Amino acid sequence: MILCLLDSESGIVEKVLVIVGPTAVGKTKLSVELAKIYNGEIINADSTQVYKGMDIATAKVTDEKKENIPHHLFDIKNIDENYTVFDFQRDCRNKIKEICAKGKLPILVGGTGLYIKAALYDYNFEAERKTSISYSEYSNVQLYEKLKLVDPCTTIHPNNRKRVERALMYFEMNQKPFSEKEKTSKLLYNALFIGLTTDRSNLYERINYRVDVMIKNGLLEEAYKIYKSGIRTKAVLTPIGYKELFSFFEKEKSLEECIDILKQSSRRYAKRQYTWFYNQMNVKWFDTDYGCFYNTVNEVAHYIDKM
Repeated sequence: MILCLLDSESGIVEKVLVIVGPTAVGKTKLSVELAKIYNGEIINADSTQVYKGMDIATAKVTDEKKENIPHHLFDIKNIDENYTVFDFQRDCRNKIKEICAKGKLPILVGGTGLYIKAALYDYNFEAERKTSISYSEYSNVQLYEKLKLVDPCTTIHPNNRKRVERALMYFEMNQKPFSEKEKTSKLLYNALFIGLTTDRSNLYERINYRVDVMIKNGLLEEAYKIYKSGIRTKAVLTPIGYKELFSFFEKEKSLEECIDILKQSSRRYAKRQYTWFYNQMNVKWFDTDYGCFYNTVNEVAHYIDKM
């Protein structure tokens, strides 16, 4: 696999490996194994893992599991700080340039589809970035109804608050519906998209099991610390794993009820991730072999070597 191609006019043309897929499918482990094979460095593309102190709920890679592979854009913000898709676009592109300039392979890994598209495709968010509009006082239902008034043809899911807010901001700045915004499929990099998948029922079982493991590993303590901080920024309210437990801390629901909601929300999120990646990117999908994960690694590496 050629990592960087030299262009006489523009200099280095960056090549990027992208690993996508739903939560709990095995992206982190695959990224580390491929980084070892192809002399790569990993760039986080999960919107929640940029924040410090949000480790268990976001399934952030541990130092041990990094296996001495350099990882970037993890733990770069505090939870009371704002970090937008515009910020990620800038930071990720800078990291790609830095890594490739060293003759190494940038490996972009994560489940936040909008972040990946913002970084790799020719998207300009500058006009939207300048707005200071806040929708924090609206519930998800109220926010979606507000969007439907100005953009009746929207296809955004009502529970995808981040995209609903962005669509409203776009309308405020441009006075036209976000659904009419010209979409671009122009890639700025020589990117190869790898996706991990598995049978839906198996994935849901793995998600449920992972939530149980998170609880065992201290998710309640992590969530309670954030709850007691009183911080309710997007960083806190966006991830699945904290707000679902707040009702337990407030004695409104039992722990069992909150855990069930957490699992259900995680499964629904995985379904939305599938929909995004299937419709938005040209992904080569591989079934994860959980019995012998190295079969999956070898299959993916064989495909990469042919490209």
